Amino acid sequence: MQDFILTQDQQDLVAFAKEFAEKELKPVVAECDREGEFPMEVYRKFYEAGFSTMFVPERYGGIGASSLDLVLINEQFAKVDAGFIVSATTAEFGATPIRIAGTEEQIAYYMERVMEGKLGAFCLTEPDAGSDAAATRTTAVREGDEYIINGHKCFITSGGLADMYTVFATVDRSLGAKGITCFLVERERPGVSVGKDEDKMGLRLSNTADVIFDDVHIPVTNRIGAEGEGFKIAMKSLDRSRGVNSYGCLGIAEHAIEAAVAYAKQRVTFGHPIIKNQGLQWMLADMQIQCTAARALLYRCAEMIDKTGQYDTALGSITKTFVSDMCMKVTTDAVQIFGGYGYSREYPIEKLMRDAKIFQIFEGTNQIQRIVIGSQMAH
Repeated sequence: MQDFILTQDQQDLVAFAKEFAEKELKPVVAECDREGEFPMEVYRKFYEAGFSTMFVPERYGGIGASSLDLVLINEQFAKVDAGFIVSATTAEFGATPIRIAGTEEQIAYYMERVMEGKLGAFCLTEPDAGSDAAATRTTAVREGDEYIINGHKCFITSGGLADMYTVFATVDRSLGAKGITCFLVERERPGVSVGKDEDKMGLRLSNTADVIFDDVHIPVTNRIGAEGEGFKIAMKSLDRSRGVNSYGCLGIAEHAIEAAVAYAKQRVTFGHPIIKNQGLQWMLADMQIQCTAARALLYRCAEMIDKTGQYDTALGSITKTFVSDMCMKVTTDAVQIFGGYGYSREYPIEKLMRDAKIFQIFEGTNQIQRIVIGSQMAH
């Protein structure tokens, strides 16, 4: 972090997060990765330490941490395990549509539940509606002062853990994107159920599950924004999140570089440590160059949100694409440096490569991001 100037408060937050992650999270990572389990006991301590509520504005009981503060904190957890912090912070992502378009009463209600330790989840993706979010099939039919929701969401981060779901459903399929509407659905409502948990290649500490809505009745007051505004709300939410959520990639890449350097210093071939080989030094240098550039871009993206309150579509897509591509390249090169040991589950380096891949896919594939960036340039 020597290439970015942090305040003393931010340095203290980083130190606090690093110490907690090393002490509480690190000991359970290997086993939870093997089992594909979210460590709920660690999350309880995470909540008690105040991490899960830091994003909550002061008027609702939180500390109102800035976007940059949250990136700095989450980066430290991601260095230990990105899957845990991705699931542990979904309440913030679930809150984004409400903060964008919700009423004061809706925001207060959601934040109060977060302060109680409740998790949220953002329910947009469906089996036939991934990058094409406008193809949403989940329906919301209004009857009097209620909506009845039916549908099937998939690949929902923390879907099996969340207490509150921000759900995108269509009030009229014939309207396409203009029919999509956003709702807050509590898990305890009859008809809400969790389907299968995904057995994933990476981010195995993060819970990813199907969420099913079968004749779920919610009051009209649970609608976020007006009918037909859901697609716009979803896109604004993703504009805000996809850039700053790249903290996971940064943490993974930093871990990979540190591990590769340490291994290269102690691995001896032909009578000297392999780090003395110029070719390997160049590989490590390229890894560090890319990671340093990615950090500057990510922190800049977070600062822009803090200073302007606006979500820059192009900057978010650029950040997400560059940082996740960097992470995949860095972790792949780290495995190469470890050689055969890098391919073995006995060493943690292969896990980092497995964890890295999903960041090029979720919150809009990097191919979609390039379309977004190009479209912005064409205007």
